[in-house]
Amino acid sequence: MKKIAIILFLCLAATVSWAQKAGTVLPSGASHKGFFTQQEIPDDVFRRMQGKSFAKGCTTKRSDLRYLRLLHCNMNGDTQVGEMVCHRTIAAALIDIFRALYESGYRIERMVLIDDYDADDERSMSANNTSCFNFRFMTGSRTRVSLHGRGLAVDINPRYNPYINKKGKVSPINGKAYAYNRTSSTLGNVKDVIIRRGDICHRLFLKHGFVWGGAWKSLKDYQHFERIEN
Repeated sequence: MKKIAIILFLCLAATVSWAQKAGTVLPSGASHKGFFTQQEIPDDVFRRMQGKSFAKGCTTKRSDLRYLRLLHCNMNGDTQVGEMVCHRTIAAALIDIFRALYESGYRIERMVLIDDYDADDERSMSANNTSCFNFRFMTGSRTRVSLHGRGLAVDINPRYNPYINKKGKVSPINGKAYAYNRTSSTLGNVKDVIIRRGDICHRLFLKHGFVWGGAWKSLKDYQHFERIEN
């Protein structure tokens, strides 16, 4: 009977966690059971993705993707439900990374599927949304799939860690204030989520074999961590 009770308790905890929509702020002391998990893409999640992040002609197999249920500390320090779709080969690593970031109190403002923004990168980045999978080809190519398109790249707090191309264009547009001023005391509490070499976010991703776009020479992609898999 005791074994059955434990199984029922775990099932209930998982059900409760699943019922919490991504973006939900959990009350203080709420159970964290059922989070930091991965599974194959559920049908309801796949319906959200179709025609958006899983665009027509997507060459990345659904079976190669995983849906993660996570927790993160939002900008107010509250516990918030997060979600992410990634490639199966990095799912376990991302769970370890985001668990460690959460336990450290590292703040991530928003973590929902990019499909909530119709898979529009600029809209998602402007909302400071942390995300991973979004099928697309590399700029200037019709055959080479980007690492985001394979679910092998993650963007963290993109508004505060913008992308700067070779010509100096900043994305998202509302991230311009953080493109070059990345150490000033005028940044206030935002300075703690500006990714820098050697901080906890940088260390965790590099520990798990990722490369940081903020270290690139010809352009800067401060939000971006990628891990190339065969």
